[in-house]
Amino acid sequence: MSTKPSIAVLGAGMGGLTLAATLIERGFNVRIYEQAPQFTRLGAGIQMSPNAMRVLRGLGLEQTIRGRGFQPHSWTNREWDSGAMKYELPLGATAEGKFGAPYILMHRGDLHAALAARVPADHIALGKKLVGFTENGNGVTLSFADGTTARADAMVAADGVHSCVREAMLGADRPRFTGRVAYRTTFPAALLEGFSIDECCKWWGPDRHIVIYYVTANRDEIYFVTSVPEPDWTHESWSQTGDLGDLRKAFAGFHEQVQRVVHACPKVHKWALVERDPLPRWTEGRVVLLGDACHPMTPYMAQGAASAMEDAIMLGRCLDHTSDDIAGAFERYTALRRPRTARIQLTSHMNTWMRQATDPGWVYGYDVWSAPLDRFEEMPALEAAQ
Repeated sequence: MSTKPSIAVLGAGMGGLTLAATLIERGFNVRIYEQAPQFTRLGAGIQMSPNAMRVLRGLGLEQTIRGRGFQPHSWTNREWDSGAMKYELPLGATAEGKFGAPYILMHRGDLHAALAARVPADHIALGKKLVGFTENGNGVTLSFADGTTARADAMVAADGVHSCVREAMLGADRPRFTGRVAYRTTFPAALLEGFSIDECCKWWGPDRHIVIYYVTANRDEIYFVTSVPEPDWTHESWSQTGDLGDLRKAFAGFHEQVQRVVHACPKVHKWALVERDPLPRWTEGRVVLLGDACHPMTPYMAQGAASAMEDAIMLGRCLDHTSDDIAGAFERYTALRRPRTARIQLTSHMNTWMRQATDPGWVYGYDVWSAPLDRFEEMPALEAAQ
């Protein structure tokens, strides 16, 4: 029987599943508690940049992801109306050769399914909504809405931007609404009736943008996500339905590629874009935060899921390194991850990533599996990032 500590993971998103997979591989007793009654293939795309693909490679999932996703030749950035090229980042074999891993576009549900397959089903408990927890020097007791409880030596809260654990740890607050909303959807490429679009493109308007790309290896499904000023909309649910008329009006006058896409999509979802400044701390005793629970960020760098997955690998490494000192492992993980995630948060906030010639090496070249466990960076200053 394993002598390593038992770990309760709250939330079965990308970060929670990645953490469970790597800890189980290292011999930890892990159980995920997820409030949803089942997993569903939500209509959203996701970008797995080389730093994220290194995580998936280490979990033995690279070939699965390559088979399901689409590897674009480049990421284009164009003027909203004329289509003039602002900046084109070579991807495909060029990026893979430079950064040591591919850049893959895919459906979020396909990524989630691949990660879930790496965690044995008996390590995941669905329909478990946390209503409270108590922590002492010996462990953590979790209480759920269905009246059940669970106990573990430690708890990792990977429960998203509305984390109830973060609220208990740091006090009630709300993420800051940016005054902008995102429309998003996936739909069959056949609805474009053969019209040709860029493989992966961000269309930069004066006060709004839209990102469009393929999410399947055979390019039969398209995804887009927008950022549009709409200060009166505050709904944060990803499943909220958006109005197609509002979407199309918001992008009136954009290039023909954009027009074809927004007029071809049969339905759209809409959610408010929120963010937080870097938190002062992520851990308290035997409880620690991970992913959006501690560093929610705007989607303008496509690094939200990648950052959560990196968190998971680093946390797993820290726990494995000092499994007899859980609080110490949590403090080490926090010190190692906060500077990088803060820099990404603040850079994404500015929404200038790829607008002009950009060197993405500090993001894409990072390898969380080999990053030193004893080298701590300084936190970036907010003023410098702005």
